[in-house]
Amino acid sequence: MARDPDADDSAAWPLPRITSALFGHGEAERALLEAYRTGRIPHAWLIGGPPGIGKATLAYRMARFVLSHPDASAAAVRETPTLAVSPSHPVARQIAGQAHPDLLVLERTENESGNLRTVVTVEQVRRTISFFGSTAGAGGWRVCIVDSADELQLPQASNALLKVLEEPPPRALFLLVSHSPGRLLPTIRSRCCRLELRALGAGDVAQAAAAALDRSPDDAQVRAAATAADGSVARALTLLGGEGLALRERVVRLLAALPSTDPRALHALSDSLAVADADTLATFIDVVRDWLSARLASAPQEPRTLIRIADAWDKISSTAEDVAVYNLDRRPLVFSVFSVLAAAAST
Repeated sequence: MARDPDADDSAAWPLPRITSALFGHGEAERALLEAYRTGRIPHAWLIGGPPGIGKATLAYRMARFVLSHPDASAAAVRETPTLAVSPSHPVARQIAGQAHPDLLVLERTENESGNLRTVVTVEQVRRTISFFGSTAGAGGWRVCIVDSADELQLPQASNALLKVLEEPPPRALFLLVSHSPGRLLPTIRSRCCRLELRALGAGDVAQAAAAALDRSPDDAQVRAAATAADGSVARALTLLGGEGLALRERVVRLLAALPSTDPRALHALSDSLAVADADTLATFIDVVRDWLSARLASAPQEPRTLIRIADAWDKISSTAEDVAVYNLDRRPLVFSVFSVLAAAAST
């Protein structure tokens, strides 16, 4: 699916550059803070982990802190337990408004047709040359966030970024967000300090989702979404938007009956997905993938069985990708998915 739960392209929840709270990543936050306090912080950090867990939020949190506390030896830096910066601080306000002169964000942008590009282009990355070559503000720090490094145009943009990482100017800080660090160029990985974030627990997901939506973490729907979100705040928020939770429960019931299928129920599901938004369709595929993952985990470790489940995953993912990319009718997708799953469930 084309959805990226960690990207800044959804209006369903506060964007990372605006979000002031961080949930469940205290250890990673302390690692960044302690490194900064030494006065010899590595110039590049690769923040990895599953989508939607708060990697970009942590990157912006670090950027706000460094740009608002440029002196690592200051008492405020030594004494603070976190990287928190008040949303009312001038630096936080500038970053929220995308107006801070010492912060460069490399992310996907719209093309001439108003559509979101699929990559971070080499032209965007080349902006780092003039950005780091100019005079920084009063603190002397210049920070670049790449959100995400997985979307760098290959090989041009990756190579352009590598050149800057190899010869960083003084008081430069790179914060690279990646959902799949292992797929990045080995030369980029080798020049970054790795910081791996884990999927959040259901309690942290509930807290973060509730804060984003101004709801109680004890709300029954919030708890249900957090439990189903597999550690991703973005996924929980998607489930809480529109008919996400209701759709999930509906699909789970159909999956529980496999290998039997109810044609009438499948027709009803296909009709509803035909007019649903992209997030709802993505939720459908997410639930199906969860079912396959659970079946893979519980299946006998027999090659033939494992291959059949893997083949089902590949077929469903390929068909779903075609539907999303080419804007095809979604009704056949539902029947195709359940046909493949019924065969997998019979093994």
